Amino acid sequence: MLRQVLHHSVVRRGTQMVVTLLGVAVFVFVMLRAIPGNQITAGLGTEAAALTPAQRAALESYYGLDQPLVTQFFSWLGNLFSGNLGFSSRAQQSVLEMTANALPVTLELALLSIVLGLLIGVPLGMLGASRPESARDVVGQVVSLGGLSIPAFLLATVLLSTLAQVWGYNPNGEVFVSLTQDPLLNLQQLMLPALVLGFGIGAPIMRTTRTAVLDVRSQDFVRTARAKGVPVRRLYAKHILGNALVPIVTMTGLQFGYLLGGAVVVEQVFSIPGIGRQVLLGIQQKEYAVVQSTVLVIAVAFVLVNLLTDVLYRLIDPRVRAA
Repeated sequence: MLRQVLHHSVVRRGTQMVVTLLGVAVFVFVMLRAIPGNQITAGLGTEAAALTPAQRAALESYYGLDQPLVTQFFSWLGNLFSGNLGFSSRAQQSVLEMTANALPVTLELALLSIVLGLLIGVPLGMLGASRPESARDVVGQVVSLGGLSIPAFLLATVLLSTLAQVWGYNPNGEVFVSLTQDPLLNLQQLMLPALVLGFGIGAPIMRTTRTAVLDVRSQDFVRTARAKGVPVRRLYAKHILGNALVPIVTMTGLQFGYLLGGAVVVEQVFSIPGIGRQVLLGIQQKEYAVVQSTVLVIAVAFVLVNLLTDVLYRLIDPRVRAA
């Protein structure tokens, strides 16, 4: 019986993943072609108007734009299954090679941002929930409001400009290096963008933590633990926070998935060669294969993050395992 349930769960999850990825593929394919222009006009600019019909036809044949849209879609989809994500004329690289270089950068930035977001959000949320409507709660709410309302590009620009002009500190002005090339410089180059992103995602994590802790505090077992004389720190660290982890993990997983593709603005401001910036440059140059394949890679990563979040549910909450 247990084997049948597990098999059904795996099949259901796998079907959802395939349907989701196929929907993303169709949506991105259609939306890209709804944008005026194509790779020819993006590459040649105003000179594209001077092309002869024969030259235009030759370029359309080279880029595969002369084929029907259905043929273009299934041709791209077929190439994906063979490991061919396409080729970038701008970078003179395969999309697979570009993604292999850019994805680790974005993953590292996302991990640093999540760590900083948790360090900001969880303590502030717990402090605010420990004494609602107190000064510490008001401070946490103000920080949360700032994280939600201040645009990432504005905070990134102000932070970068201030540090560069006032203190002459701008590690992002140098050529970006990977963690294996120069760990110290790499962390310096990623710390500022991670701080900007961490401040933004720390706000919803803080609010989620505060709400979850307040909800757990009102339950009977917490009152029983207090009556038994359990120390306050142990009560919050073990009993209250432990039972409030599920919504916090949910919000953290959602924010991590967002960071994989939503960090494009911060990556652009700080000149981080991540996967979000790769999508942005692909859109600017109308490189369909670059954008389609990269967005699909982001979607796969997002689905895997959601799957990992479900696994964490089962490790954290025995009630989920029982269900």
